[in-house]
Amino acid sequence: MSRLRAMGQSEEQLLFRPNTEGPVSVCLAYPNSYGVAMGNLGYQTVYRILATSPGVVCERLCLAGAGTEPRTIESGRAAGDFDIIAFSVSFESDYPNIVRLLRASGVPVRARDRSRDGGRDWPLLIAGGPAVFLNPEPIAAFFDLFLIGEAEEMLPEAFAGTGTWPGKSRRDILDEMSAVTGAYRPDFYEVDYDAAGELVSFEPHDGAPAKVSRRYVKDLDRAPATTAVVAPEAVFGDQFLVEASRGCEWGCRFCAAGFMYRPVRHRSARGVARDALAGLNTAATVGLVGAEMASHPGLAGTCEMVADAGGRVSPSSLKADVISARLAAALARGGTRSVTVAPEAGSERMRRVINKNLNDDEIMRATDLLVGDGVDSLKLYFMCGLPTETGADLDGIVDLVGRIRGRVIAGGRRRGRVGRIKVSINPFVPKPWTPFQWDPMVEVGDLQGRMAGLRRALGRIANVTVDSESPREAYLQTLLSRGDRRVASVVEALAGTTRWWQELAAMRRGSHPAVRLDPDRYVTGSYQQASLLPWDFIDHHIDRDYLWLERRRAWAERETEPCDVATCHSCGAC
Repeated sequence: MSRLRAMGQSEEQLLFRPNTEGPVSVCLAYPNSYGVAMGNLGYQTVYRILATSPGVVCERLCLAGAGTEPRTIESGRAAGDFDIIAFSVSFESDYPNIVRLLRASGVPVRARDRSRDGGRDWPLLIAGGPAVFLNPEPIAAFFDLFLIGEAEEMLPEAFAGTGTWPGKSRRDILDEMSAVTGAYRPDFYEVDYDAAGELVSFEPHDGAPAKVSRRYVKDLDRAPATTAVVAPEAVFGDQFLVEASRGCEWGCRFCAAGFMYRPVRHRSARGVARDALAGLNTAATVGLVGAEMASHPGLAGTCEMVADAGGRVSPSSLKADVISARLAAALARGGTRSVTVAPEAGSERMRRVINKNLNDDEIMRATDLLVGDGVDSLKLYFMCGLPTETGADLDGIVDLVGRIRGRVIAGGRRRGRVGRIKVSINPFVPKPWTPFQWDPMVEVGDLQGRMAGLRRALGRIANVTVDSESPREAYLQTLLSRGDRRVASVVEALAGTTRWWQELAAMRRGSHPAVRLDPDRYVTGSYQQASLLPWDFIDHHIDRDYLWLERRRAWAERETEPCDVATCHSCGAC
């Protein structure tokens, strides 16, 4: 029986040929289930890069069930038997799963404990991915090295010396990998806090740089990212995924991806279309991946070509005012029946605060175009608890959904099919490297009240369904997004229980038996403009003063023009 069948999964199809031998073994771990891991295009891309790197044999490891030792998909090896365990970390909420996976694998969680164990030469632990690009400090105690940058740019350099690694000590290999630009080695930095617990210094030593420069791929056509493993059990397992862009020119002030992936980069229309058409040999639906797809040049043409070839395109979120009549017609012609649009806020005032650059008329125009061409259902994303939010802004969400619902129902009647709207409401989470990084999250109880009111009001609108993220989940995400090194003890405590909210409540009361740290300081507390932030040592090529200026513009309800990478140098990314 194959390893996948033993795991209760369907068989995979690899679309590339991995190395079968080499002097260096890498366990590529994803701190979540197999289905989530293989639905992540970034993880698949890292796997393809490592598994085809000279001298590297790479196997995958995912989170197993409780009480089960995780074993690699390819050969069933234990994580501790590899030279390197490399974690791909997309979401902060998976940090406790890192600890769970290591504990279940018998690998000491903290780097200091692995180095002190004289009886065994433990694997090096490295990590990369969007979550650690923003702020690796909450899990810095667990890892020997972080790669702060995009995999295509960093992995070939980090693993360039594999031919000389056999016989070298782990320390020598770590020193070699640490020399790569964008590498962050936590043990080369000393942190200090004042009597009030505020971070007051973050000092490099042993020649480490004061700032770690985030690496990025300038030309996405040089490094196209597409599905590398067809995995039927994966999230989006029925789609062939094609990355169309990284970053976003619109500069929404809450969005980490829009800032940490600057400058915005689009793959060429020709390259996206070519890979999308090739993907139809694998799946009937092509999923286009990017922060915002309607702005991609040539998107309508790609959708038309895929439709002509008998396939369907499923783009990620579309910005309403960029949806053209041609794009709406192309989506419908290919059989796309559901489209995601993200107004984010119900009032035009709040959209100015968050720099959405979108008004009500543009949203209604997009609805008419999509519904008129045959789209049956819309998924609408909104946020709750944004800075300066008022009751009128929340009422605006209900009013806007009602108006959109009227257009959807009218279009459905003309076609003889009743359209539906799915509203997703998510609490605002202040993220590092955004203009709102200094601001607190709204108290959980307050958020629960606001969201309950929205659910009640929206529940009275026919043909509208509502889902929402828990404010408690948002609290956890904020804690893990904005934490410093001390939060590692919180992560370890949460990894040992399913009653994580009760654990956090005990910490907030000061009654937790193992953790003497109030998580509220990271979640509902504010930072000052001059505060030293835990993530300030990363150079995302964005001027910190620019972010503060954008925050001031938010409070003034003033919008900023979208990025023009050819002429604008305001933020410092270009």
